[in-house]
Amino acid sequence: MHPILSRGRVGLYLAAWIPVGGLLAALAAVAGRRTILEALALTIPLALIYAFICLGSWSLCRALPLERTGFATIAVSQAAGAFVSCTLWLIFGRGWAAALGRIAGDPGIERRYTDDLPLFFAAGTLLFLLSAVVHYLLIAFEASREAERRALELQVLARDAQLRALTAQVNPHFLFNSLNSISALAGGDAAGARRMCLLLADFLRKTLALRERDEIPLGDEIALVDAFLAVEQVRFGERLRVAQRIDPGAELCLVPPLVLQPLVENAVSHGIAGLIEGGTIVIEARHAGGRLDLTVVNPADPDRPKKHGHGVGLKNVRDRLATRHGGAARVEAREENGTFTVALSFPAKSFSGIGAAPAPAPADAAAAAASSTSADADGDAVPRRAPGAVEA
Repeated sequence: MHPILSRGRVGLYLAAWIPVGGLLAALAAVAGRRTILEALALTIPLALIYAFICLGSWSLCRALPLERTGFATIAVSQAAGAFVSCTLWLIFGRGWAAALGRIAGDPGIERRYTDDLPLFFAAGTLLFLLSAVVHYLLIAFEASREAERRALELQVLARDAQLRALTAQVNPHFLFNSLNSISALAGGDAAGARRMCLLLADFLRKTLALRERDEIPLGDEIALVDAFLAVEQVRFGERLRVAQRIDPGAELCLVPPLVLQPLVENAVSHGIAGLIEGGTIVIEARHAGGRLDLTVVNPADPDRPKKHGHGVGLKNVRDRLATRHGGAARVEAREENGTFTVALSFPAKSFSGIGAAPAPAPADAAAAAASSTSADADGDAVPRRAPGAVEA
């Protein structure tokens, strides 16, 4: 179907032909020695009829695309189309002139129309060819919009594929480290190894539910972090302590799934694991000005062997946020005075709560750990908070 007809623009299209009818009336009045009123009564209806006839050039232009058809073929085909269209139009015109003569009681209207047939034929041919040019421009515009739409679709598909690939890296990386921990426990603490296996299975079960979700509330992400820390608590015991400082309302902000877990995993692997006395991992969240600021702070041994980069986790988080938010996301990592800090900042909207899955419930061990007490960085005992809790 013609795009003008399919999009309900017939009224605007016909209105554009009324000035054409006025121009034809002026020419007919001068050439045919008729009054302007008679000329308008004759040409305005004829112009509207020819507007519909010229729509047929759309099919001809589609059948003869410029990029695949020679100029001679297009010229001959369009000339033939113009001849057929003008002939058909002039036949309608003769009937309308006869009808108009009977209505006005002036048989001379039909005679004057017959005398002006060469004028109407020339005007009709020019209008048809002009219509063909407009249709070729319209086809080029539609092709450009279609190419742009496909490019955007490919860009979105590529972005989604990259995000899924980056997300898929998280669990295997964590699973590799956890299996190493289970292997280390199996020789000297079989019960701990079994408990760690159960907690690991529970954590992986929760993450599987996130595979089809692009964003989750921060409260759900904190619950996943608690489930992960419950696994690590088996290995480190009292050496691993956690403090959460979540601003009111921040837990409702939407974040990419598993955006904190790799950072907390790095804090355990590269921080707590290297300290005999262990330490406290501090997780902070602030929401202001449409942006969410997340910070993970952990103690680090300044004399530990230096590694190139910070592993898969930090790079994965940086790539995911850059792919999703571009330059609007910031990821900073710094180490000073025996403390390693990773700060994330990116645009975040609040969770509406409509059609969402409930937050994953922490495992029994995670709940037990959440109710226990731990020491803060200054050595004072502070309660370890459940997901979404707020620390004054």
